Amino acid sequence: MKPCITLAIICFSLNIFSQNITSKELLQNTIKYHDPNGNWQSFNDEFTVVMTTPKSSDRKSVISINLAQEYFGVTATKDTITTTYILDKDQCKMSYNGKVLDSIAAKEKKMTCNRAQLYKNYYTYLYGLPMKLQDAGTNLSDKVEKKTFKGKDYLVLKVTYDEAVGSDVWYFYFNPETYAMEIYQFFKTDENGKEKSDTGEYILLSQEAIVNKIKMPKIRAWYYNKDNKYLGTDTLKLNTD
Repeated sequence: MKPCITLAIICFSLNIFSQNITSKELLQNTIKYHDPNGNWQSFNDEFTVVMTTPKSSDRKSVISINLAQEYFGVTATKDTITTTYILDKDQCKMSYNGKVLDSIAAKEKKMTCNRAQLYKNYYTYLYGLPMKLQDAGTNLSDKVEKKTFKGKDYLVLKVTYDEAVGSDVWYFYFNPETYAMEIYQFFKTDENGKEKSDTGEYILLSQEAIVNKIKMPKIRAWYYNKDNKYLGTDTLKLNTD
């Protein structure tokens, strides 16, 4: 390649990374990349997440989400135990190894409807990103930061939440050329709302799976912020895999 061509490419790349973009524009660009047809609002599909962690057996979770019908279900299997949580509008159902539980039996198994709600919030948030950043109670920083993480440049969006939603501070890292979401990171806060740098985790996203015509990260690898210790990996699998 001729030097002039190489220089032009370098200048073009630097121009992309140094561009001025607002937080709202960045969010809209990444949503256009991940969910170009606006399918998240009417999401109705099922997928499987396999969680692998050091020194522990895998956990396989089959997740069903139907936002329009206010339905959420997760059936998780680890070793010889399978648990199912279902939230169908205002109805909560739980089962253990295929047996439906009443409130007394559920309590004995340490299964609760509060836990079902936690699972619903967790999975719809993580697999609904970046679209979930449009939800009420989500506060985007006015300024888009430019950071280098593990040798790669990113456009970074800082996000905080109303007190009723959550107290963690999140950072979302986007590819400056495609606007694909490639990393997210969160920190806990102290009683004054200040970030605690030795808390929280960062999650590296790689590969993609198309679910309901939405580009979702296929692999999520989790690490502690304080020491980069590896925690585990979530791998998204479709029924056709």
